[in-house]
Amino acid sequence: MGKYIAKRFAYMALVFLIVSFLMYSLYNLIPSDPARAELEGMKQTLKPDEYEKMYQDLRVRMGLDDPLVIRYARWMGLWPDVQDQGFNGLLQGNFGHSNFFKQDVIEVIKSPMSNTIFINIFSTIAALGITIPLGIYCAVHKGKKIDSGVQVVTMVGYSMPIYIIALIFMFFFCVFWRIFPISGTKTAGAIYNSGWEEFVDMFRHICLPVIVMTFASLGGMTRYVRSAMIDALSMDYIRTARAKGLKEKVVIYSHAWRNALLPIITSIIGWFISIFSGSVIIENTFSLNGMGSLYWTGLNNLDFELVLAIQMFYTIVALMGSLIMDISYGLVDPRVRVDK
Repeated sequence: MGKYIAKRFAYMALVFLIVSFLMYSLYNLIPSDPARAELEGMKQTLKPDEYEKMYQDLRVRMGLDDPLVIRYARWMGLWPDVQDQGFNGLLQGNFGHSNFFKQDVIEVIKSPMSNTIFINIFSTIAALGITIPLGIYCAVHKGKKIDSGVQVVTMVGYSMPIYIIALIFMFFFCVFWRIFPISGTKTAGAIYNSGWEEFVDMFRHICLPVIVMTFASLGGMTRYVRSAMIDALSMDYIRTARAKGLKEKVVIYSHAWRNALLPIITSIIGWFISIFSGSVIIENTFSLNGMGSLYWTGLNNLDFELVLAIQMFYTIVALMGSLIMDISYGLVDPRVRVDK
C-alpha cells in the first residue's frame, strides 16, 4: 500500500505540473499587464517620462519580459527570483501578489478558504447522512408509495438549477419566516464578547447555504445509492444469504451494502469534488466571503495571481479526491488490490 501511495503521489505531482503550466499559459494569453495594474492611479500624478521609466523598471523587477517557460518556472519556484536570486515561488509557499487587493495572495485567501471548506464539509456530512439511509430504504422498499414519492421529489430537486433552489429557500427562510440572515458570513458591525458568540453568529449565516447545497445534492445521490442497492439486492448471493435464514438487516448492511459501495464511492468522491466548484454559485448568491466569490472577483478584475492560486487549490482537491477514491476501493472490496 505504501509503495502504491508513493507512486500515486509522484503521478499527482506530474499531473499538477502539467495542469499548472497549462493554466499559467492560458491566463497569460489574456491581454493584461500586471505592471500597469500595479501602477494604476499613478499615471495622473507623474510626468509621462517618469511614469514610463517606473513602468519599465517594474516590468524588469517582475520578470515580465522573460520567456513564458522561465516565468512559469519562477512562479512555480523552480527558477531563481529576479530580485534576490533565490527560489521563492508556489512550492516555497509564495502564492504571488494580488494586484486588486494590494497584498499577498496567501493573506487574501485565508478567510475565504476556511469559509469554503467549512460550508462544503458540513453540506457533505449532512447530504451523506440523509442520502445513504434514504437510498437504502427506497431500494429495499422498491415500488412502494414512499419509494415513488421520494423518486418524484428527488427528480424535481435534481432538475432544478441550484440558484433557483437558493432563491426559493431565501424567500421562505429569510423573507417570509425570517429565520436566517439573507447574506454574508457575519453580522455587520457586530462586537463579540467571546469566540463562541462569533462562531454562533457565523453558523447562523452559514446554515442556509449549507441547507441549500445539501438539498440540491439529495436528488442525484439518493437515486445513485438506490440504483446501486437495487443491483446488489438482485444478485444471487443475496438470495443465497436469505435462503440460509440470515436476518434481513444482516443481508442488507453486511452483504448488499458493502458490494454496492464500490460504484457509490466513485459517485461520492466525484460529487464531493464538484460541490467545491458548485459553491461558486452559492457563495455569489448569498454574498459569502468564500473561494468561489473570490475567484469571480479575481476574474472580473484580471487578478491572475489570485485566480491561479485558487485554481491550484481546486486542482489539489481533485487529485486528492482521486487518490482517496482508489484507496477506498481496496478498503471496501478486498478483491481490488491497489498495491499492484
